[in-house]
Amino acid sequence: MCYRTKLNSRIEDIEKTFEASFTEPELYVPQEEINGFDFSGTPVIADHSPGEILFLHWGLIPFWAKNDHIKKSTLNAKIETLTEKPAFRDAVNNRCLVIADGYYEWQWLDEKGKRKQKFLITSAESDIFAFAGIYSTWKDPQSGEPLTSYSILTTEANELMSRIHNNKKRMPVMLKSSDHRGWLEGRSIEDFAFPYEAKLKAIEI
Repeated sequence: MCYRTKLNSRIEDIEKTFEASFTEPELYVPQEEINGFDFSGTPVIADHSPGEILFLHWGLIPFWAKNDHIKKSTLNAKIETLTEKPAFRDAVNNRCLVIADGYYEWQWLDEKGKRKQKFLITSAESDIFAFAGIYSTWKDPQSGEPLTSYSILTTEANELMSRIHNNKKRMPVMLKSSDHRGWLEGRSIEDFAFPYEAKLKAIEI
């Protein structure tokens, strides 16, 4: 699954790629590796404001959650069961682009995964790309503060990722640049499940 991403591109290049502007550029910190389990805010474009780059938190918390503990299991969302899972089904039409310039995956070199090879996966189309994401806004019952968070969609692995992510055989839904608008505007979820795929590059780390 996709729990480690990368985004260390310049603000100017990110804004140019998506034809959008950071609302809080002072919050942007280039990172060689973003750990999903830090549940940090990362650059995202939401459907309600496609010209703005916001900072939303990785790990979707549905609006009905009593606390934020669920975020540990909502970093990713399987596209095939998106409408069935209580954590995600109310957010299916809340679309976002999760901005990255790479992500990391580990290939198992033995049956139990005791030996692994790390890979950096990037887009063969563009230096900066977007994952398909969904988001939800939750209000902290103690502080009353709203928090908007997201999940990255995953799908069945293509041939390349089946060899690399050989234990789970999944991959995040990396969008083609030409499909950014379609995703945000509510194109059918099924259109983005495998065999939908963007061209990828993989480098051993």
